[in-house]
Amino acid sequence: MQNKDEKQKWEEYCKSELAVVSPMLSELGFELEKEQPHISGERYLMSGRKLVLMGVRKSDGKRVVVKVSNDLDGKKEIKEEHERRDALNKLKFSYHKFLLPEEILFKEVGGFLFSVVLYIEQGESFMSLDLKDQFFIALGAFKIQEGVHATAHSHTKTISKIFGVTDDEYYIDKFSSFVKSCKDNYPDNAVLHKVLEDAEKFLISNKETVDRYSGFLTHTDFVPHNFRIVGDDLYLLDYSSMHFGNKYESWARFLNYMTIYNRDLELLLDEYVHKNRSEGEYLSFRLMRVYKLGFLLQYYASTLSKTSGSLNTLNKKRIAFWSGVLRSIIDGNAVSEDLVDDYKISRDSLRSEEERQRQEELQQV
Repeated sequence: MQNKDEKQKWEEYCKSELAVVSPMLSELGFELEKEQPHISGERYLMSGRKLVLMGVRKSDGKRVVVKVSNDLDGKKEIKEEHERRDALNKLKFSYHKFLLPEEILFKEVGGFLFSVVLYIEQGESFMSLDLKDQFFIALGAFKIQEGVHATAHSHTKTISKIFGVTDDEYYIDKFSSFVKSCKDNYPDNAVLHKVLEDAEKFLISNKETVDRYSGFLTHTDFVPHNFRIVGDDLYLLDYSSMHFGNKYESWARFLNYMTIYNRDLELLLDEYVHKNRSEGEYLSFRLMRVYKLGFLLQYYASTLSKTSGSLNTLNKKRIAFWSGVLRSIIDGNAVSEDLVDDYKISRDSLRSEEERQRQEELQQV
């Protein structure tokens, strides 16, 4: 079975890499933990040739996050994240700056590039906070990103070369590739094809709006497992997901996520943009939600040839669900509660036990 083959390849890769890097890490002063949520469950579909591992520093027992690879692309990602961390530390934010976990090791050993950062412990997860606190933390984080505009601040022009800059042409070209990928990987899903074609027309007809609100620092994967809350401070994780693009791209990723995990917060933030910002900004916000949904749909469509059994069925359910969400956003309607509830029932019945445990560790349940 294809699912078993792909998963087995990943497990064999992890086993062989761990056998090599574990003693290296021990020599460097670190010990890996027994449970490794970032290489388990469905992670094999998205990890590439790079391991993200949990461990402890032997000198004081503090938990750490280790990223390691001996693959050219994997090492490039680790190096880029290291460079972006340095760049973020130099940025002068307009409001309140993001805090970054301390990087305590960046070193190449025996062809393997290691990056080790201190793990940030948090008393309460973002999802366990009350709605008011969640709203103001999220809003504050978005405003921090909006405070760095590549065309408005001379000091960010140099920094933007490290992060990369995207414009309306980039978003439209990428979305066109999402449409093609979905049609190639799921050729018999006419509903998916139609909603993506309508979404592409929606983006193209509003390309000036996409461009008007571009040039801002944005985190393309801004979701709770990529930041930590400690008191009043927010620690940002995963710098490889930061670039200069449309100011609502991080909003869009966050609200699409909350469509499943916290409808009240999704609707509250949507209402905030609708009522407190201009018509053009709200349109830009919707356009970015459409773009990020296209990304999700092409991802799940690309997994169909690599999966079978329950996971294949689940990913088809995910495609049906996100297609429905996309239709609602294009039409300017709120996502149906029934659509969300039905999907969550299917998801919970089809997820593997290993994936459920991974999600619990990531605090995404």
